[in-house]
Formats: sequence, structure tokens, C-alpha cells
Amino acid sequence: MQILLTNIKELLQVREIGIDKVAGHHMAVLPTIKNAFLWIEDDCIKDFGPMENCPETGFDKKINCEGRMVLPSWCDSHTHIVYAGNRDQEFVDRINGLSYEAIAARGGGILNSAKKLNATSEETIYEQSKSRLEEVMRLGTGAIEIKSGYGLTVEGELKMLRVIQRLKQNYPITIKATFLGAHAFPTEYRQNNEAYIDLIINEMLPQITTENLADYIDVFLESNYFSVEQTEKIMIAGKKHGLTPKIHVNQFTAINGIASCVKHEALSVDHLEIVTDEDIEVLKNTITMPVALPTCSFFISIPYTPARKIIDAGLPIALATDFNPGTTPSGNMNFVVATACIKMKMTPEEAINAATINGAYAMGLSETHGSITIGKKANLIITKPIHSFYQIPYAFGSNLIQDVMINGEIIS
Repeated sequence: MQILLTNIKELLQVREIGIDKVAGHHMAVLPTIKNAFLWIEDDCIKDFGPMENCPETGFDKKINCEGRMVLPSWCDSHTHIVYAGNRDQEFVDRINGLSYEAIAARGGGILNSAKKLNATSEETIYEQSKSRLEEVMRLGTGAIEIKSGYGLTVEGELKMLRVIQRLKQNYPITIKATFLGAHAFPTEYRQNNEAYIDLIINEMLPQITTENLADYIDVFLESNYFSVEQTEKIMIAGKKHGLTPKIHVNQFTAINGIASCVKHEALSVDHLEIVTDEDIEVLKNTITMPVALPTCSFFISIPYTPARKIIDAGLPIALATDFNPGTTPSGNMNFVVATACIKMKMTPEEAINAATINGAYAMGLSETHGSITIGKKANLIITKPIHSFYQIPYAFGSNLIQDVMINGEIIS
């Protein structure tokens, strides 16, 4: 199938082959072509350029994009969209003054989700999760990472990862799976943390590897959850099973966790609402991508990741949703981009770079996703007629997407 997009008002995120991420002051540059064409062959980008160089014949379908912008689909590198039920009562509890930690201490939070998930059938979880996945696809997400972590039992974690595998098989969107058995300590292991870590390492990981259910391993490295030492033990075990670390860290406290993640070559460190000067230094000249989750900060009223400090230090940053039932019940990357601009003082150029090319890097997808590059997947957002791409974060409450294309096909 040969498809030609013509008269594109502005084609965003145009990159040469080999650029896998952008960092520091380069994040403020978003390469574009005005009055452009884009040639799609099957599921990949064949060519692009200004309309004066546009080919005219040999196409099965032409789409006139007059007045509209085209950009690569969002790459959401941190979600928890496979879960059962909801936690709307905790939303009200926070309004009434309870903190995240207080809710967790009385059996809410992650343990609440684990209880619901283990009591729900795999089929029901799949049906609920596919609805969320379809929603984020319609909102422009073309690649997504999904974590386990609401099972906290051997069967519960395997059930989640099998649901993720089914979603991979049944939907065109690219999905990366992350094993997050170390999300919290189950109640029965609160007095014996090491026994639960042994369960993760000696029972969960071997079964996950045998069934090829995960690409990455994650740990909630945080005070009152998993310590640096415990996280290192789990990261080392995961790497032995071929799982690269992607770690929750520095959401509420800074306990030298980032240095540990860098030492073990984590692909990403996610949350970073609290960042020290030492953390910044240790991230320089590494393969590790800092990932900010601004709508989590918005929803539970915690500090925002200091994006300006990170970028001004010459580092890259990615943006993701953290879509989950407790702290971010939204997978809307458009709102993530807007929130990053409004609350984290990122420019629209920086935010779009963070949500596309850097988000792809944070999932190990740089070669296939995240930019308008010859040979990459034809995963695109085609906006409604707009006057400027600045309107995407500016009109934060409006859906400005007219069409979403995944693998060269417009999804309904």
C-alpha cells in the first residue's frame, strides 16, 4: 500500500537516521518542514519533503492535509494500564486531607489494587485493559510500555503479564512489557521483606523468562518501599534473565537511588519529582533517560519534576503518563505535554521532543519510533486545522487530533 499525505501545513519532528534522543539545549529545537508531503509505503515512512518535490503518481491513496499538522505519534514509556476496577474512593480521601503515604498505610494504594486484581478473572482484566488501550490510541499514542505490579503474587503477576501479551497480539500499537513485582511488599511479607524478594527472584522471574512475558524489570525504589540495596539485588537478578532495568525512583525522597540505577545501566529512571545536584551529576554522560510524569504531580498534588534544572544541565528528559488507577487515572499524552509546558516550564518544542523521540528511547524503540525518519514506522498524529503546533499545549482542554495512523493505517 502506497499512501501520500499532501499539503501538510507543517511536518514536525523531522530527523536524520541515527538520532536516538535529544538532550540539553538541543531539546529546544524541533525540526519541521512547512507545506510538506509524506510518503508511506506499507507500514513505514518512505520519503518526505517540501511539496515542490512531491511525487505525483503511483499511490493507492492520497490524503489532503491542508491546514493540518502531522507529527509522530506519542511514545508513552511509563504506564500501569492493566488493572482491575478503580480507586476513586482514594481520590476523595486525598481531597479530605489524606496523603498518599497515609492511604497506603491503611491498606489503600498499591495493596488495594493488588487485592482487586487477584480477585478478578484474567478475561475481565483483559476486557477492562483493552478499553484503556483503545482510548490512548485514539488520543495519539502509538507506542506504550505497560507494567505489571498489581499482582504481588506469582499467579497475579503472571496474570497481568499474560494480559499484556494478549494486548500485544491483538492490537497494532507497539507494546513493551515491564515486570514490576517489586511494586510494594504484600501484607504477609511486611515483617519478612527478604522472603518476598526471594519469591520475585526465585519463582516469578524464572516463570516470566520461560514464557517470554517481559522486556524490562522495574522496582519502586523509595523510602518505605524498596531500599537501594534491595533494588540492586532485584536489578541484578533481572539482568541475569535478560531484563533491562527501568526504575521508579525519587518520587518522594532522594536516597541515592539514581546512582544505583546508573551503575546498573538502567534504561530509564522515572518520576524524579525530587532531584538533587548529586543526582544531576551522576546522570551526565550515561545511557539512562530521566522520565517525568507531570500528570501524576497534577493529580496527587506533589512537586513537579524539575525539568528546567535537568535540561539546563545538558541532560535529556522524556515525558510519560503514569496511567494507573491510584495516582494518574489518565493516559492522555496531549495533557501530559500541556502540563509539562504549563507547570514544568518546558517549551512546546522541548515537550514534544520529550513525548516522541525521547519517549521512544526510554522504551528501546529509537530505531523504529519517535520521529519522522525514513524507514521508521508510519505512526502519526494528524491534527485538525490549527494555526500553530503551539496550540497543542495551549488549548489543553481541546482534542485537536483528527486522525491517528498506526503502522500506516488510520485507526477508527
